[in-house]
Amino acid sequence: MANGDRQETAYMAVRVARLYYFQNMTTAAIADEIGTSRATVSRLLSYALDRGLVEIRVNDPQEVSGNLESAIAGRYRLRSIQVVPVPANATEKQNLQRVAAHAAAYVSSLVTPSTVIGLAWGTTLAEIADKLLPRRVHDVDVVQLNGSGTGLNFVDTFGESIVSRFAQNYGARAHHFPVPAFFDFADTRTALWREKSIKSIRALQDRASIVLFSIGAEATGSHVHTGGYLGEEERDMIRQQGLVGDIATVFFRQDGSWRDVALNARSSGPDLDCLQRAAHSICVVSGAGKIPGLRAALEGGFINELVIDEPSARLLVAQLQGQASP
Repeated sequence: MANGDRQETAYMAVRVARLYYFQNMTTAAIADEIGTSRATVSRLLSYALDRGLVEIRVNDPQEVSGNLESAIAGRYRLRSIQVVPVPANATEKQNLQRVAAHAAAYVSSLVTPSTVIGLAWGTTLAEIADKLLPRRVHDVDVVQLNGSGTGLNFVDTFGESIVSRFAQNYGARAHHFPVPAFFDFADTRTALWREKSIKSIRALQDRASIVLFSIGAEATGSHVHTGGYLGEEERDMIRQQGLVGDIATVFFRQDGSWRDVALNARSSGPDLDCLQRAAHSICVVSGAGKIPGLRAALEGGFINELVIDEPSARLLVAQLQGQASP
């Protein structure tokens, strides 16, 4: 190729590259604009890459995420840690949507015939339900882990709708838990737990191989704190006893202890031992306000798989390394 021809080719390759990479034009649109074929445009793009006229850099978020995952794994024995990259300027809502989409895809990859899925309810789980991609799986059961009725409205559709959407997604059987989120009296719960219908639901909860939940926290405006489930007396109790979070309306302290928490005697949530027995006890977290509760849940051993957004993972690692106050 003569020097003049090479210069002309280089000029055209740069022009095509600018249109393709900077203007986001398709090869067909570029071909129309410069009066050539799509094949020629493709050859010019390849020429630009081969000659170094264009450099493509990929900033692999997995390298960053992998470092964060390793740091978390160095402290806690988890089966899986998945740090979800998010845009630097993303809002908390956008972060949650990104994490929810990741969690929805991951959970779907775990669902096999005869799986029992246990679901807590909350803002995060509702977002995950929105991100599910339909997939029919034979003989799947989806069971609600805790009641969602309130003192003003015994039948609360928030938790039930999440269970229904998961079940519909997999062509599964939905098992709702028609009890209050919190009973007025512990004795009432004890009596109801003896009923055969309730026993069967709780037995199914205990059989769940996939348990999906997030961390409830007052600082993040979690649904359990904003949906009318807690009165002022319960709120005071939570603050006075240093309860930093809840899973399926079962509260725990900073050290992960929960058995002697008075409020839990009135909760409809499961014993947290069932989380430790599940093959996939998956906690999905997005937002810095959940970190104190997440750390407590990790200390309690309630989690064996964690899905978390990158900014929250950075904060968690910084605290674990003593670079930020808990």
